[in-house]
Amino acid sequence: MKLVYSNESHFLVNNVKNLIEAQEINTFIKNEFAQGAVGEISAFDSWPEVWVIDDADYDRAVEIVKSSQRSNNAADWICKNCSEKNDPSFEICWNCQREKI
Repeated sequence: MKLVYSNESHFLVNNVKNLIEAQEINTFIKNEFAQGAVGEISAFDSWPEVWVIDDADYDRAVEIVKSSQRSNNAADWICKNCSEKNDPSFEICWNCQREKI
């Protein structure tokens, strides 16, 4: 088993787990309920972690994580229909509901 990803946000950790499992790689979350122990242990030691079960899947899982983070650094886009600025994560304009072209 190998550690692939860790973050203080349960939402982000579960999202990464879902992305990896969508590629048929078995994972599990360690420290899922450890945040209640903060004070007894370091806050960083209580962050939830995504681990791959089979070491042979590690490189592919890391690439999935890197790929998902690259898209987060994309630039805003301007809707060609209404000229409204949209966040890069939006595939549909928040203002006029037209698809990104």
